[in-house]
Amino acid sequence: MVQPQEDDISVEASSLPPVPIQEISEDRTLTETVLFPTPKLFLKISKPEIRQSLRALTYESVFAAVLYSIIGGALLSNFLLELGAGPVEIGLLAAIPQMVNLLQPLGAYLVSRSTSFRWYFMCIFVPSRLLWLILLPAIWLVTSSRITGYQVVQLTLAILLVANIIEAFGRAPWLGWSAVLVPQRLRGRYFGFRNSILGLTNLVGVPLLGLAVSAWPSGTLQGYGTVLVLGIVLGVISVGCQFWMTDINPQLLKVGDSDTSHPQAQGIDFSIFKEANFLKFVLYLSIWCFAVNISAPFFNLYMLDNLDIDISVVTIYHGLGTGANMLMLLLWGKLADRIGNRPLLLLVGVLVAVTPLLWLFVGSDRISFWIWLPLLHILAGGTWAAIDLCTNNLMMGIAPLRYQSSYFAIAGAIAGITGAMGITAGGFLATLLGAAGLLGLFVISGLLRMVALVPLVFVQEQRSIPLGQLMRFLFPIKQPTDLIEVE
Repeated sequence: MVQPQEDDISVEASSLPPVPIQEISEDRTLTETVLFPTPKLFLKISKPEIRQSLRALTYESVFAAVLYSIIGGALLSNFLLELGAGPVEIGLLAAIPQMVNLLQPLGAYLVSRSTSFRWYFMCIFVPSRLLWLILLPAIWLVTSSRITGYQVVQLTLAILLVANIIEAFGRAPWLGWSAVLVPQRLRGRYFGFRNSILGLTNLVGVPLLGLAVSAWPSGTLQGYGTVLVLGIVLGVISVGCQFWMTDINPQLLKVGDSDTSHPQAQGIDFSIFKEANFLKFVLYLSIWCFAVNISAPFFNLYMLDNLDIDISVVTIYHGLGTGANMLMLLLWGKLADRIGNRPLLLLVGVLVAVTPLLWLFVGSDRISFWIWLPLLHILAGGTWAAIDLCTNNLMMGIAPLRYQSSYFAIAGAIAGITGAMGITAGGFLATLLGAAGLLGLFVISGLLRMVALVPLVFVQEQRSIPLGQLMRFLFPIKQPTDLIEVE
């Protein structure tokens, strides 16, 4: 195996502060060789190509984030509720993107047969985003009473299903292309900066879109159709940004493996299921995804339907959560570097497990409207910043470099199916339990989240401190220095 040069030394993703992309200037020392985790493999990418690719990747992500905020989350939930959707339809709305994650391993296999990352993603993202144009005439027909609202609900769910099936083939390969384009020594700073930009986009953009939908003169349905047009246009622009990203032939990533004891897999290597540590992590992830998703889609439903809160206010609540997520991300990253990802997941996981139970105290009074609901969203945003960061970092830490794409694809598929099962179960339970159904789901979700943390205790991470030292680290006790030991 070729040893990395001194300028190619890798660092942990969260150990470097966010650096604006403009600071990666000509006089910065940048490696021209991007090391991909395959033995004897070098991909030559020049410094200008690296800088241009990183800028294009940032713009691509920002434009795409606006589209996904429109075709998912509170905006789409409110649109379906206006058309008469119930808990089952809202549950399916969240379950479909999870369920199609089962196709991620197939996407890893297909891209291994391709000769261009760029054109592979063109075939993925262009049709999946233009597909939403079908919804526009349906909105006009329902507002003119030519079709029923429930027919539009069914059409929307069908579009969501087909679009997500297409995009599922690109989720794992997209991580692969990004890993090649972003030099290892810059990943922490770059992804920290990009995530902050995406958080700012959601913080500002989602409330403005919600306000536009709510205040549209012709009604919220037409308002949603208008912002959907904007989202589709930005989604197509996002795809166009990929022309400024350096294209890579996926076939090159399979070259140079001379280790005959572990032959290079064509697509997905399922032998990773023999690793006990990975199985423990997958068990935690599967129970956690089920527990979270059994209630996650129904918080918006509870606010919009049960509490009758306007969509513009709900998007403001989500904006507060996004702001808290941005602020806490840097703190959690530094703390994870010091104590490890697993202890932090356990510590913050308890807070995330308790959060659904706090919704039992939410009502339609002014205190809940002005104080309790904003605080709950701030708490959720701040704690989920640690969960998202540490879960990804822990998975990268326990996955061998040569098989990371297989780990990501298989873990994503298992998390997707268990998450979809949770959403589906939540939708039917909410219907069966009647008026108190949603509050009952919140209680069940909180208890199951606690159960999910048990397998995580047995997951091994090299850099994490023992659990016995966690409390002493967080609450150090000063030892007296003036005591004399007596024999």
